Amino acid sequence: MNLLAGVRETDRSLTKRLAASAAPGLHRTLSAVEETAEGTKLWCGAAAVMAWMGGWRGRKAAAAGLTAVAVAQLVANGVCKQLADRPRPPREWFPHDEAEDRPDSSSFPSGHTAAAVAFTATVVPAWPLAGALCSVPAAMVAVERVQSGAHYPSDVAAGAAIGLASAWLTRRAPHLILRHWL
Repeated sequence: MNLLAGVRETDRSLTKRLAASAAPGLHRTLSAVEETAEGTKLWCGAAAVMAWMGGWRGRKAAAAGLTAVAVAQLVANGVCKQLADRPRPPREWFPHDEAEDRPDSSSFPSGHTAAAVAFTATVVPAWPLAGALCSVPAAMVAVERVQSGAHYPSDVAAGAAIGLASAWLTRRAPHLILRHWL
């Protein structure tokens, strides 16, 4: 079996298992977190709280986090989704009606996951406690994207990789620019 076929089989198996195993309470909780994360509202709200409560460190973490979200969204939704034309997982794999309410855009990569990971990974170095708190809803968003039928696990993994790269670039860009200009 070649690598791509292995990824597809793993995607199918994990997606079906996760879709069938979520308890109703967990399903409702994941859906509520995802709705809050829609349009990056969750991360904008977290940034507002950090800026309000965290003084200079909070404002710095919030600004960096939102910058990383913008980079991640540009890469995931503005570039990758335009280049990849991957259909969403088949609706019949999901025993709930959540799969009926999903975007028509490419499944690859998960823009929600990219934003969640970008924000969290950028906040952690600036304010570890806030970053740790953000990691819980970020993980829930990633799980929900598969559980709801919006994405395959590999879409979520790619979104997480884009989020990590966006966080790295956001943290490193000022140093790279200054080094280049000096």
